[in-house]
Amino acid sequence: MTFISANFAGDESVDSTLEQQAVRKAAWRFIPLLALAYFFNYLDRTSVGFAALTMNRDLGLSATQFGWGAGIMFLGYCLCEVPSNLALYRFGARRWLARIMITWGLFAAATALAAGPMSFYTIRLLLGVGEAGFFPGVIFFLALWFPANYRTRVLAWFTVSTPLSSFIGGPLSTWLLQMDGFLGLAGWKWMFIIEGIPACLVGVLVLKLLADKPADAKWLSPEERQALQSAFDREGAASGKKKHFAAALKDVRVYVLAMISFGFTMGSYGIGIWLPQILKSHGMTVGQTGWLSAIPYFFATIALLWWAKRVDRRGGHIANLAAGLLMGAIALGVSTHFHQLVPAMVGITLALIGTIAGRTIFFTLPARFLSGQAAAGGLALINSIGAAGGFAGPYLVGYLKDSFGTYTAGLIGLSVVLAITTLLTLSLYAFDKGDKN
Repeated sequence: MTFISANFAGDESVDSTLEQQAVRKAAWRFIPLLALAYFFNYLDRTSVGFAALTMNRDLGLSATQFGWGAGIMFLGYCLCEVPSNLALYRFGARRWLARIMITWGLFAAATALAAGPMSFYTIRLLLGVGEAGFFPGVIFFLALWFPANYRTRVLAWFTVSTPLSSFIGGPLSTWLLQMDGFLGLAGWKWMFIIEGIPACLVGVLVLKLLADKPADAKWLSPEERQALQSAFDREGAASGKKKHFAAALKDVRVYVLAMISFGFTMGSYGIGIWLPQILKSHGMTVGQTGWLSAIPYFFATIALLWWAKRVDRRGGHIANLAAGLLMGAIALGVSTHFHQLVPAMVGITLALIGTIAGRTIFFTLPARFLSGQAAAGGLALINSIGAAGGFAGPYLVGYLKDSFGTYTAGLIGLSVVLAITTLLTLSLYAFDKGDKN
């Protein structure tokens, strides 16, 4: 928490002491809670990769079937993303985010009820429906509370839960798998139950502690509320942002950003979902797999915070996003030339650093030309198309593994995807040639 205070104080671009005070109070109140929510969100998404170490045998799943089941969550997610975020805009982030968390927590725990491929597919699909709208909803909410010059750091402290959930979740999930047989339940069932229920509890806290906008925050003084609102008024007057969802649908930048999101999501989920089984293929035990899988995310956590702070101070959002994705593409490609564990882990670590840090930088871009309803719907549209990469990535790796008998083919495929995504990122310069950020 002391890092939050340090990052939000003393910024030379902020002249108003009242604005700094308001931002600091909001950061202390919102960021730890939302980061905790995202921690369980990402854990519930990706823990299926560890469950597969024993679940696949119990349910009779092939690699392709597991890849399909792991990814089908994103079908429900994508179909419901835009309606969910428009509902959030209508009913307010506080109520809607709480609803999302409670329903996804229940469906995550319900994965323990899976008895075969079809029930596994069905529950994963419902998990996506329940979760739809959470990430873009939080991005929209944070844009209502934090002026642009804070936003990359704010998103970094929020999205740091992504690598942290995998860093902590790996050892936690494999430890829970060892509860196999307790009260007659398989270890993977206990894992889903114990990791799913906390999301419901955090949802209750969200309902109590969030405020939809600065004007609703009774814990800010009237002067602080006015200072924060004045900062947003200045941004709005200077930006000429689009405010209606229909306008966002006509903006080609929305679709370019959606395809970029699709590409880096394919890379990060394709790696993350299959990492436990890749490690197991090197002869690791279940316990060793949990600890080794945490290593890339430890370094990704540090790199994410450093990179976000650097971008906030120096700019260059597009260039830094492209650099992260290119690093991931090269690292994955090079790692496939080595069959030893250590070089493979180095390549995977660099790839996850690039895609995870890139994701944080990426989601500061839509708010630069969208606001209001356009931001709520536009962010959801971008994220819903992008989230389909969460299905495509794991499925691609599983399909190539079944086709060629090795994970190397899947990693090469993800490397190509990230290389193409890098080129798409560089194309953003063509839409605003005067923008050097």
